[in-house]
Amino acid sequence: MRSKLKALLVTFGLGAVAGGMLAQQSMGRHRQDLFSGRSLRRLSALGYLSGRTSVETVQLLHDYLAWEEHPILRRRAGAIVRRMEAQLG
Repeated sequence: MRSKLKALLVTFGLGAVAGGMLAQQSMGRHRQDLFSGRSLRRLSALGYLSGRTSVETVQLLHDYLAWEEHPILRRRAGAIVRRMEAQLG
């Protein structure tokens, strides 16, 4: 019984690590797609940029906000910009 539990925990851990790696790979692949014609790629790029607070990112997102027409993506980008500006002071 103990070995089955150990195997289950190891399998769960490996699955979580693999899932995290796939998510990071996906984010990295689309991080440069902020101005893509595909809205899902733009959403992925916003997710990537949201974890990289810097003055350059805020400037890029201001340009993006002037360009983006989709209201949901504009709201998401606006929230990211406000959070980053508050963090940067």
